[in-house]
Amino acid sequence: MTMNNAHGVSCVGIIMDGNRRWARAQGRPVFEGHAAGYRRLQDVLRWTRDEGIKHAAVYAFSTENWQRAEEEVGYLMKLFRSILKNETKKMIEERVRVRFVGDRARFDEDMQKMMADMEAATAERYDLTLHLLMSYGGRAEIVAAANALLCEGAAPVTEDAFAQKLWSHPMPDPDLVIRTGGEQRLSNFLPWQSAYSELFFVDTFWPDFSREEFDTVLEEFAARERRHGR
Repeated sequence: MTMNNAHGVSCVGIIMDGNRRWARAQGRPVFEGHAAGYRRLQDVLRWTRDEGIKHAAVYAFSTENWQRAEEEVGYLMKLFRSILKNETKKMIEERVRVRFVGDRARFDEDMQKMMADMEAATAERYDLTLHLLMSYGGRAEIVAAANALLCEGAAPVTEDAFAQKLWSHPMPDPDLVIRTGGEQRLSNFLPWQSAYSELFFVDTFWPDFSREEFDTVLEEFAARERRHGR
């Protein structure tokens, strides 16, 4: 059952960092860290929905991640294919709408089709929209939006017109961004959209991120005064 949103959060951004380090710390293969990270994401989506939050923007695979070792990228593609093939029914049951945000052209054609199929299948009845950032880079997104406007001959360019050309459109800007894993940077995550997001950096590796930590972030967010430069 969806609860009332007591924290005033419309969209939460999540940078799922620490999967590989979590696996190494336990003497496990790196691949197991990614699988554990997906299981934790399923939990966090339930927590997000239960809190009445309508949107989650989750950094799953960056444009820079293509440069990782071939074996690791191959495993990730296998994991993504498995999710696309097998998780649609679960997303529908959990009332989660899925949107893929990023440069889809870099994926094989069969994956692009599965992405479109999952988007269509989950678009009818939902309580939470998951904006899954795949092959996503903030700078690449901004360049793509600028080029789209140039092709249209738009002049002058307004912020609203520019925002409508972003891959993420019509996703609302994140009210807050959570990054796990101890690093304190955004790493090309939604630079335009997160201009006024509240930032929360958590030391815990993503597979160990807990409901208690999630609730603490929401409580701290509710206590902050957001002025948006005023």
